Amino acid sequence: MAAPPPSFSDISPPPNYRPIRAPAINFPPNPNSQQAIILAPVPQPLSVPQISPPFHFQLPNKVIQSPDDLRRFHDSFSGKHFVGFIAALSESIRAKKISDPCHQSDVVNTIVSILETLIQWVDEIPPTQQAARYGNVSFRSWHERLSETSHSLMLQFLPEHLHPSTIEIVPYFTDSFGNQTRIDYGTGHETNFAAWLYCLARMGVIKEEDYPAVVARVFVKYLDLMRKLQLVYCLEPAGSHGVWGLDDYHFLPFVFGASQLIEHKYMKPKSIHNDDIVENFSKEYLYLSCVKFVKKVKKGPFSEHSPLLDDISGVPNWNKVNSGLLKMYKAEVLGKVPIMQHFLFGCLIKCLHVSINEIPDRAILEPVRKKDFEGELVSNLKLRLRGMGVEMSCEIYRGEASVVEERSQDQQSLGVMLLLLNSHSELKTGPKRRKSSINKNLLFGKCP
Repeated sequence: MAAPPPSFSDISPPPNYRPIRAPAINFPPNPNSQQAIILAPVPQPLSVPQISPPFHFQLPNKVIQSPDDLRRFHDSFSGKHFVGFIAALSESIRAKKISDPCHQSDVVNTIVSILETLIQWVDEIPPTQQAARYGNVSFRSWHERLSETSHSLMLQFLPEHLHPSTIEIVPYFTDSFGNQTRIDYGTGHETNFAAWLYCLARMGVIKEEDYPAVVARVFVKYLDLMRKLQLVYCLEPAGSHGVWGLDDYHFLPFVFGASQLIEHKYMKPKSIHNDDIVENFSKEYLYLSCVKFVKKVKKGPFSEHSPLLDDISGVPNWNKVNSGLLKMYKAEVLGKVPIMQHFLFGCLIKCLHVSINEIPDRAILEPVRKKDFEGELVSNLKLRLRGMGVEMSCEIYRGEASVVEERSQDQQSLGVMLLLLNSHSELKTGPKRRKSSINKNLLFGKCP
C-alpha cells in the first residue's frame, strides 16, 4: 500500500510543480488508454432482464483473475447489461435537477431511509483519537454493525418470496461502503453499490420508472453517506489515480452529473472554474457537487491537484463529457483487473467461462417452434441447444442477443448458447429496423 501523502503547512508548502498536461480531452494521460477510449463505442442504455422462478440464489464469489476473465465478462450477457444499466441510470437523469419531482416508490423511500440510518451510525460511533492520518479504526466498528444488520435491512423492502435472495445481495451491499480490514474505499466499492442496485432491478424490486429516483434520491444519499465516512474515518483511497483521477474515491456521480447538465442553457463544462456557480448549484447537480468537494479537500491550484477535471472543462458540451465518462468508466474501472478481481458473481450477475474450444462438435442451436422464424424477423426467439439440456428465450435487438428466460442449471451449457448466439449467428440489424434478422442456415447448421 502506498504511503499516505505528506501534510503540508504554511511553513513547509507543497512542492511547486506542474504535471505534464494533456489536451482538453476527458481521459487519463496514458496514450494507449486514450486511444482505446476514443475508439470504444459509447455504452447504450439497456433494459434489465428480470429473473423468473424458480430462483436459485447463491453466495456470490470472486471469479475474475486475469485479463481473459475480464474480457469474457465484458462479452457476456451480464457484462453488457450491467454496463447498459449504468447507461440507463445516466439517461434517466438527463437534463434534470436533483430537486425535480420524480416517481418515488415505497422501495426507493425505504432504501433512502436505510442509508439515513447508516449516516446516523457515524454519529453514534465517533472516530478514535489516533496518530495515523488515514484509516480510523472506529470504521471497523461501524462496518461490523453494518454486517450484523444487513440481512434485516434487506428484509425491510424485499417481498416475502424474495427473502432468500439476501444470501446473494447482502455481500454486494456490505462491500459498497469500503473495506473493513484495510479501512479504504474506491471505485470498486462504488461499483458494488451499482451492482447491488442492478440485482434489485433483476429481481423486479426496482423498475425503470424508479431510475430517476434511484439517482436523485438513492445515489445522492449514498454519496452523502460516503463523504461522511471518508471525512470522519479518514478512509484510505483504494486504487486512486492520484492527480490524474477524477476523484480519489468516486466516478459514477461525475457520469450522472454530466448527464444532468446536458442541454443546460447557461452552465458549460468550463463553468466549474466559477466558484459562485459551483457553490450555488452544487445541491442541484452532482457534477458540481463533486467539484465542490474536490476543491474543499484538496489544496493548491485546481489545474495542479485535478488536471483531469481541468482538462474536461475544455470539452465543448456536456453531452461529450457524459459519453466520454461512460466510456472511461467502462475502460478505467470495469476494465481493470485490480478493481474487478474483487467483483462478485452469483445467480443474478453471472460470469460464464466458456470458450469456443469448449463447444461440443455436435452442438446445434435450433428454434423450439418453427413459427419463431416466420418472416425472418426475430423479436422473441425460443431456442434449444440440442444435446446439452438447455432452453432459452431471447430477444434479438441491435444485433445482440438478450436472455429473457433460461431453463438450465448447467452454467456451461448456458454459456455455450450465449456464445453461439452472439458469436456465430451473424445477427444483423437493418438501418431502419428495431428488430433484427438472423441467419437461419447458421442456426440449423453445425457449429463451426
